[in-house]
Amino acid sequence: MSWQMAVVGALGVAQFQQQGAIGKYNQAVQNRKSEVLKQEAKAIEQQKEFDLYQFNKQFQKIEGSQTVAAAKAGVTVGTGTDYNIKLSNALEAELQKNIIEYNANIGIARKMEESNFAVISGQIKRQEARLAQLKTLTDTGTSLLTMSSGSLGTTSSYGATGSNRMVIGSTGTMGGGA
Repeated sequence: MSWQMAVVGALGVAQFQQQGAIGKYNQAVQNRKSEVLKQEAKAIEQQKEFDLYQFNKQFQKIEGSQTVAAAKAGVTVGTGTDYNIKLSNALEAELQKNIIEYNANIGIARKMEESNFAVISGQIKRQEARLAQLKTLTDTGTSLLTMSSGSLGTTSSYGATGSNRMVIGSTGTMGGGA
């Protein structure tokens, strides 16, 4: 083996290892991105719980204020207009709670989908690196084979090193060519 072949082989091995390392790194980056997105989804869930708690707290204050105002006005609590106002407020409160939950659930679903996509993207990057490694192996192998067959050469029937092609002469007979 010549020193050139050793250099080509060493460079091929180095490139192969580097491509593997890059693939692992890119996959790790995408996996980390996935974990961050899952944490963001969890934060949205926690924010939803906090928003619902705050909404309920605010709603109870408003409901209490309306009950006090109705009592001061001499309205019988729980009947007629007071009942209709409380029913309307309760329906509006449920609608607002549902909107808070819906928006949070949409945000959570998006983050989880992004997280899943990041994992898939990492797997794709790893596979791309493996394909690059395979190409490096085949290219290096081809280069080494080309170098080794070019350095060996062949001997013709005339004793010269090089190509052993046969050429058809003008008389139609076959003879050795150079």
